[in-house]
Order: sequence, then C-alpha cells, then structure tokens
Amino acid sequence: MFHESILKDGVTEYLEAQGRIGPSQHGFVKGRSCLTNLLEFFEEITGKVDKGEAVDVVYLDFQKAFDKVPHKRLINKMRGHGITGRITEWVEHWLVDRKQRVEIKGSRSGWLPVTSGVPQGSVLGPLLFTLYINDLDDGINGFVAKFADDTKTGGGVGSIEEIGRLQRDLDSLGEWARKWQMRFNVGKCAVVHFRSRNKRADYYLGGEKIQSTGVQRDLGVLVQNTLKVNHQVGSVVKKVNAMLAVISKGIVYKSKEVLMRLYGALVRPHLEYCAQFWAPHLRKAVLTLERVQRRFTRMIPGMKGLTYEERFLALGLYSLEYRRMRGDLIATFKILIGKDRVNVARLFPLVGESRTRGHNLRIRRYSFKTEMRKNFFSQRVVNLWNSLPRTAVEAGSVGVFKEEIDRYLNSQDIKGYGDKASNWD
Repeated sequence: MFHESILKDGVTEYLEAQGRIGPSQHGFVKGRSCLTNLLEFFEEITGKVDKGEAVDVVYLDFQKAFDKVPHKRLINKMRGHGITGRITEWVEHWLVDRKQRVEIKGSRSGWLPVTSGVPQGSVLGPLLFTLYINDLDDGINGFVAKFADDTKTGGGVGSIEEIGRLQRDLDSLGEWARKWQMRFNVGKCAVVHFRSRNKRADYYLGGEKIQSTGVQRDLGVLVQNTLKVNHQVGSVVKKVNAMLAVISKGIVYKSKEVLMRLYGALVRPHLEYCAQFWAPHLRKAVLTLERVQRRFTRMIPGMKGLTYEERFLALGLYSLEYRRMRGDLIATFKILIGKDRVNVARLFPLVGESRTRGHNLRIRRYSFKTEMRKNFFSQRVVNLWNSLPRTAVEAGSVGVFKEEIDRYLNSQDIKGYGDKASNWD
C-alpha cells in the first residue's frame, strides 16, 4: 500500500503537469467530480434543448470494466502516456503472477493465472483504469463525459445527418472496445431522447439495439427526458424519510447532540448530493424537500410547541433552499478560481474588467427561452453572483469566501432560519 501511494502520487503529478488526461474524464482526477461531470455535460444539453433542438444522450455500460483490462495492453498504454522505465516495470511486476480460484461449499477449484484486470480496492487500480480508457473518445464528434467507467455521449439529433453522426460515434466506441479487449453490456446501456419533437431514432452498439428510457440514473441522480426533477426529488425524499424512520426507531438516547450529528452524517448528504445540478425551482418540490427537515426538527427533545422558524433558531439550522443557494455561490467560486475544473468559458463567460460597477468576475448574462434553462445552475446563479462585493469574489480561499458571503447575505437580509455558521458544513 505504501509503495502504491508513492507511485500513484508521482504518476498523477506527472499526468497533471503534462495534461495527459483528457478533459472528458471526471473520475479519479484532481478538481473533477460527479458534480463537475453533470454540470459540464448538461450545460451543453440544456443549452441545445433551450434553443428548440432535439437531443439524444446514450449511456454506456462496460461489462466488468475493471476486470477486463488486459495487462500487456495496459503497460503499452502507460508507455504511450510517457510513463516508462522502472515505473512500468514495477507495475508490471505488481500485476503479473496473480492467481485466483473459486471456492463453493468447501470445494475449491485449481489455481488459474489472472492475465487481466486492475485490482479493485487498491490505491493504484483506479488510476491505471483511467489511463487505459483515456483515449476512448478520441475522434468522437458529440459531447462525451466519463466518470471512471461510467460514460455518456450525445448531441443534437434534429436531422438524419446528426442522427447518423451519433450512430457513427457509437460505432467508433464499439471499435475501440473490440481493439482494446473491453466489452459493452448493451443490455444495460440506454438512450434518453430529450425534447418532445424528437425523432426517437434507434441506435445500435455492436449490432445490438440500445433500449430507450424516459428516466436514467446518472452518477446517482435521476435524469428525466423532460429535464424536470420531480423523480429525483421523490427518490431523495423516500430515501431520507426511511433513514429518519431508522433513526427514530433505532436510537434509544435521542439527545439534541446525538440527533444533530446523525442528521448531518446520514440524512443531509442525501438532500444535498449534486444539488447544484438538480436543485428544484417549483415551489411544490422545494416544500417537499423542506418537509423532511421539518420532520427531523420535531424529533428533537424540547422542540414541541415551537414553530418551524423557532425550532431552526434554537438548533442553528438553515432552510435547505437557503443552503442550496449558498452552495451555488460556493460552487461558482471554486470553478472560477480553478479549484473545480470545468470549461469555465462555456459555463461562466465573464463580462470583463469593470472600473465603475461591481467586481471583475461578473458573469455575462444570456437570454433563455425555457424555465428549465433559466433555472439551470449556470444561469440561476448569475444575478446573485454579480451582486457580490469584491471582498467576496477576491477571497484568497474557499474558507474566507464563505465568511464573506455569510456577511453579505446577512447584510442583504437574505437569511436562513438561524445564525450559527458552524452548522453549514
């Protein structure tokens, strides 16, 4: 494990310095995450849909991805990325001479050599897999986003020519898989047709038809072909209500301190996972989420008879809607300072230097036709971000930025239910 960590850090530093990992990969890469994957990819999708274009997105599933990587070809790929000498020798020795056998009810098979696969659960395994599929989307014309082996590709399909282009992209991906001895599980692949005026074309991978779906789970978030978020909201509420029931029935000593810690560790993360991507704007959905937190505050001893706002003041909590708004600002700051790495010019084109009004990181406003696009992350955050003082946007760190926006939001009387900043994080 010690040698793996040293090797991983060294290889990662080299790849970062050389810019070797393609921009479509968001898994196991510094400054990239599930959220950056979703925001960057759907910036393109929502933009096209807002213009009235039909869009198709194909979700691809590798069959036992980490187990399929051939060792010799992996070593060749490492050398192709400029990783040579003792490093490749060490990795080769680390991978070879592995054996495995199967045991069922006390009966064991003989030992067989393992000639493919990167060890799952290892420190080095995810990085090696990322290297192996780095060139997966070379030559692809549509949008592509990867998170380790989770891959999606898509684009406008308003004409027969565009549909044909997406099919050719799929053919290229299938050819890559054959060449590098990987395999797509077509039965688990899916295509989502966005916009009602969509030709709903059929697509094939390796000669097999890809099934279409109206709702697809994308890195833990339910994406609908209407780009609405009611399925995601319903899924989250169901999950966290079940968790609250477990806490209510399974915890005997229900003190304020214990329940607050459990809520912060087991409940709220579900309510806020990738929320900058799927945050609801319709009041019904906003209140549906808020009712979960209302329910939790009633579980705490001493809260009986208090109003919702009084409970929040007593507990130092904030409304979920307010936390999402604050989260939007923090995510924007991280993107603009380069801590979260996305296509900044695409998400947040800047107005330019201003000597008279506002700060120098003001985001350019664009027109939109639909409520969907208006409320997508890159659009809904513009007005509030542009109103921030220079002291906030020029903060030297994320921590200082949080302090500055807390001060600003309070001065503008934009408040949650409480004032204990320590409960934000």
